[in-house]
Amino acid sequence: MRRLSMFNSVSLDGYFVDRHGNMQWAHRNSDDPEWAAFVQGNAGGGGTLMFGRVTYQMMASHWTSPAAARGDPIVAQRMNALEKIVFSRTLRDATWSNTTLLSGDPATEVARLKRGDGSAMVILGSGSLVAQLAARRLIDEYQIVVVPIALGGGRTLFDAIPETLSLKHVSSRAFRNGNVVSTYLSA
Repeated sequence: MRRLSMFNSVSLDGYFVDRHGNMQWAHRNSDDPEWAAFVQGNAGGGGTLMFGRVTYQMMASHWTSPAAARGDPIVAQRMNALEKIVFSRTLRDATWSNTTLLSGDPATEVARLKRGDGSAMVILGSGSLVAQLAARRLIDEYQIVVVPIALGGGRTLFDAIPETLSLKHVSSRAFRNGNVVSTYLSA
């Protein structure tokens, strides 16, 4: 059975996007060498990346750009090379390399994918997708980066889950830039 994890950043006050849907604040203090090595190590892990449409389009436009290749060549190479799945009912063409477009119900599709063979899967960003799959208990591991910034508003990562989601804390790691990565397993 394939495992599904998610990796996302949240502000100190619990938002994964600000009032305008922007996630750029999550990349502040990225000049910490220890943090950069962590990000590169995560990108080198392999597996299948999973996105909702909004995050997919943002990631595709960034990681295929010359600026990404110059600024973070290791991560850009891995992001472009890895297998990707995007969930969308409106997107008609997924042109980023190695991308499969799925238009069915995400929970049904992910349950099918998890039963099959293949590499582990990870959701990057994609808060709506995280909330849908968390509500159905389809995510095995949650990696959440708390960024030391308060946004004062926005959307939480678990907007609209219908019931309490209990998780088991397994580790935390603090970085010099103030980011703290905590890992949780589904309880």
